[in-house]
Amino acid sequence: MPWGIALFLVYGLLILAGVGIALGPVVEQAVLIPITLLGAVLMALLAYTIFTITLVIQRKEAARNLALGLVSLTVPAIPLALLYGQLIGAIFITALALLLFRGLRTPAALAWLDQP
Repeated sequence: MPWGIALFLVYGLLILAGVGIALGPVVEQAVLIPITLLGAVLMALLAYTIFTITLVIQRKEAARNLALGLVSLTVPAIPLALLYGQLIGAIFITALALLLFRGLRTPAALAWLDQP
């Protein structure tokens, strides 16, 4: 398995862990309001992440574009970190984003995701 794919899988599992932690307040809100914007966004992110990770593990060609789309979620996090005064966090997110983009675009990653 190429390093870019392994790094992406770790990134995807971190997203799943973050969504799992954030679901507590969403479930509490669901008692009062059945559908909330936050709940809909988290469910969409959860479904997209699980689907993408599944395709990457199955080595499907379609997983490459979906994985790049999931990695693009790091881009808005950089200005948000800077807005809250987290310079070290912004630098870490930038480095992670660059590594993920580079790792998913390597020839080894393309060869790994070769199943139609």
